[in-house]
Amino acid sequence: MTATAIHPTGLSYAQASLVQAPQKWLFISGQVPTDEAGATPSGFEAQCRLVWRNVERQLAAAGMGLADLVKVTIFLADRRDRAANTAIRREVLGGVSPALTVIITGIFDEAWLLEIEAVAAA
Repeated sequence: MTATAIHPTGLSYAQASLVQAPQKWLFISGQVPTDEAGATPSGFEAQCRLVWRNVERQLAAAGMGLADLVKVTIFLADRRDRAANTAIRREVLGGVSPALTVIITGIFDEAWLLEIEAVAAA
């Protein structure tokens, strides 16, 4: 399988992601900022890092990693968190450039400041 970033931006996302001959697909439900004990940390940065860890945990359970991400959708509760979201996403993804959409919206639980869903292929 090959995944090719189409018009990568240099900001850890691409305008599109071309996937050719995948062996498997993984569709990750929205991951929220709760740990295995059900606790939610306070503050956007702690929540964002936890959500990315939750995404990574789902990838690992399928024998995949961040490099297999082809599409990510991030739901933010507050547009003021855009800069922190971008910085943490760039830190977590490094050179990985999946297609990306960021949506400002209400989140199911008012304590949650973001949610991330994703698609991976390998």
